[in-house]
Amino acid sequence: METRANYAAVGAFVLAMVALAFGTVIWLGGGQLSTPQARYHIYFSGPVSGLREGAAVEYNGLPVGKVEQLRIDPEDVALIQTTIAIDPSLVIRKDAVATLQSNLLSGVSFVQIRGGTQDAPPLEARGKQRYPVIPSVPSTLASVAESGPELLKKLNDTVDRFSLLLDEKNRQALGESLENLRVFTAGLAERNDDIAQLASNANSATAAASKLFVGIERSYTGPDGIGTRLSTAIADFDKVAKNLADTNKQLQGTLQDVQPGLRSFSQRTLTDVGNLVAEVRQLVASANRVVTTVERDPMSLLFGDRREGYKPR
Repeated sequence: METRANYAAVGAFVLAMVALAFGTVIWLGGGQLSTPQARYHIYFSGPVSGLREGAAVEYNGLPVGKVEQLRIDPEDVALIQTTIAIDPSLVIRKDAVATLQSNLLSGVSFVQIRGGTQDAPPLEARGKQRYPVIPSVPSTLASVAESGPELLKKLNDTVDRFSLLLDEKNRQALGESLENLRVFTAGLAERNDDIAQLASNANSATAAASKLFVGIERSYTGPDGIGTRLSTAIADFDKVAKNLADTNKQLQGTLQDVQPGLRSFSQRTLTDVGNLVAEVRQLVASANRVVTTVERDPMSLLFGDRREGYKPR
């Protein structure tokens, strides 16, 4: 009887603990279900493989809610309408975007919300929208997956073209080219000394050319170089030109000052000079007559002309 009483007490205690745990679970579940949540719509184009109802929703890597419903958009069969429920204290801004991310190990997908600035206004429902719509952008992995078939096609085309290039004729031509290259390199190895001598001569010529250029530069830019002399000559020429300009100005001033005297000389003095020249001519003519008379009859200069002229009766 005592053993049966102990079993009954243990059984009662276990049933009480189970009932208490069941009640706690119901209480916690009811409290969680009664917690208000903010709901948003996200429209994904293309397949959403691995995404299921109840999948996690993250905001910049932090869990903030879950996927509540997935269905095909009744207005556009190319879109997947995703309804998410997140913490109402999180304000989604208009510049936020949503992407579909996948775990490469497990294959499970989840929704990642990123972006959004503090200055942007909150996202709100517009028109007939039941919930605000978060714009979606394709993820990097999705972009790679979408472009994978095209990349494989291009790769196959490249391999086919490369196979066409390596036909029998091209392989034979390639073998001949490699053989010619081998012969050419062997010839270079045999003429190694000549090539070294050629390189040495080229280095010597380069050094001589460098010295020549240095000498030319020094002859031009040195203290007694062509450039210095040319600069000095140009400076002297400028001075001469300036002196000629000054002399020209002085000569013009002098001519302006002498011009009235020249005008008076030409009007008065030239007339007197003409008269003087005429008188000098007369004087010279008289002197010539006297000289002629003296040469013909010197005595007439002392005694006069003793010849008597004809006297009519």
